[in-house]
Amino acid sequence: QVQLVESGGGLVQAGGSLRLSCAASGSAFNFMGWYRQAPGKQRELVAGITSDGSVNYADSVKGRFTISRADAKNTVYLQMNSLKPEDTAVYYCNGVRVAPGIKLEYRGQGTQVTVSS
Repeated sequence: QVQLVESGGGLVQAGGSLRLSCAASGSAFNFMGWYRQAPGKQRELVAGITSDGSVNYADSVKGRFTISRADAKNTVYLQMNSLKPEDTAVYYCNGVRVAPGIKLEYRGQGTQVTVSS
């Protein structure tokens, strides 16, 4: 059974930093990303990284967040700097495996990030 386990969330003041980690079991993913969902809002993709290292970010976090992955550990990280109250949300790790004719997607249980003003 594939598992993605997030860690590193917490409470931080505005302007502070947090580093989220997501450890995945099983074989490597073609894509790994971080989503977030705030109360009353839709889930949004914050950052993603492919197996060849290509990255993409939501406009709202560009220049502040950095996604990286350690394939040897099957782990993805999200370094979050200059945090703002609007970054408050539950952050979910997402992993996608692709094979001919099939796409499998997995998600972790989420970790709460709260940024106080």
